[in-house]
Amino acid sequence: MTGTGRASRLRRVRRLVTEGADLARGRAAGRRDAQQPKVVALGGGHGLSASLAALRRITGDLTAVVTVADDGGSSGRLRDELGVLPPGDLRKALAALCGDDDWGQTWARVIQHRFASRGELHGHAVGNLLIVALWEQLGDPVAALEWVGRLLGAHGRVLPMSAVPLELQAQVRGHDPARPHETTTVRGQATVALTPGEVLSVHVVPQDPPAVPQAVEAVLDADWVVLGPGSWFSSVIPHLLVPELLQALTETRARRVLSLNLAPQPGETEGFSPQRHLEVLARHAPKLAFDVVLADEAAVPDRDSLNDAAARLGGRVELAPVAAPDGAPKHDPELLAAAYDRIFRMHGRIGPWR
Repeated sequence: MTGTGRASRLRRVRRLVTEGADLARGRAAGRRDAQQPKVVALGGGHGLSASLAALRRITGDLTAVVTVADDGGSSGRLRDELGVLPPGDLRKALAALCGDDDWGQTWARVIQHRFASRGELHGHAVGNLLIVALWEQLGDPVAALEWVGRLLGAHGRVLPMSAVPLELQAQVRGHDPARPHETTTVRGQATVALTPGEVLSVHVVPQDPPAVPQAVEAVLDADWVVLGPGSWFSSVIPHLLVPELLQALTETRARRVLSLNLAPQPGETEGFSPQRHLEVLARHAPKLAFDVVLADEAAVPDRDSLNDAAARLGGRVELAPVAAPDGAPKHDPELLAAAYDRIFRMHGRIGPWR
């Protein structure tokens, strides 16, 4: 990009940041008593957190459906020791739903805080321990997450996608660099996310896991469903491997948005073009269609190919500057909120909030 092009893009980004901030304030003031769009966002990790931080600015009826295949770090230790769902991605989603006031931001920092010690607590996140404690107290994962959400003042609810912890497995070509053409099975979300080989497909164990009923109901009752951004094979596609959830995504009357990453991820999607992300998703769920594919305009070198790939999914591409203006490889919540809001307004008004 030329110096003139960069300057023009920065001016546009600054304008959209201002519009996004005004939009957030306007939504909070103008829709307090109005019916709002019912939005369900699916994913995991930092990608889902980015979507939630944006979506909570434009609707008060927001549900996060979160992957439960994490097996690394604090979540993996708690999962192995106590046999619980991995709480880490659920915790991140709750933190993203915290408000921008002192209460919300303080609690967001508290539940994200990790202990540093030489003992068993080292690396554990406060929020993980709080969630697991409530699971043990209440015996109901969904009710426990609702209690945590009320404590935090979360702007939405968080649900696990399945009622049982899942193991992610992938078919990977060249996982062993000494055998670049050999395809092997790689087990565990943490390992799949960092594989040096080419991920060909993923599946979960147990096969055909049960979906959380409230997650299925939320998808069927939604006005809009947002999938992504996030780690494609380890956070996004796993939702399509839960049969009841995939059926709900396919049958819902909601409009569907596929939100793409800002760049390929080292390891699992190294070298992927934006359109290749769509192609591998379609291989895992060939009957699933999308109305809109959202991508950062600076991250799409071949717009025609992406348009063609989106059309094969039944949708069209919306390009918008959604990356952080400082150049960091992360979404800006206000820019992303503005992009989602434009999509919701422009692509079918299926709810009575408009």
